[in-house]
Amino acid sequence: MADFSIDGRMKVKTLKKQFKEAFGSTLRVYKGVGFADDEATLASIRAEGAKGGEIKVVGNMKVGNFEDKIKELYGIKVQVATADDSALADNGITLSAAGR
Repeated sequence: MADFSIDGRMKVKTLKKQFKEAFGSTLRVYKGVGFADDEATLASIRAEGAKGGEIKVVGNMKVGNFEDKIKELYGIKVQVATADDSALADNGITLSAAGR
């Protein structure tokens, strides 16, 4: 089972790439109403008052729990989408299942 860690120094493009490699699904990262700049670090787009920190992402984590945890730690909205980025993944399935 694939897993990796996320921290504030990570760039958006690195997060999306590692997520795709680990789980096969697409990760959409937002800043405000639009997509976040791929060159930005997570710390630089973190919402004011968000505590930051590190999170270990594992394949058996539910999509909804992962999205909520990123929102809680960084104040950043993320959405897990299918491998071809054509639809959002169901929040009740695991990250591993979302990439199949």
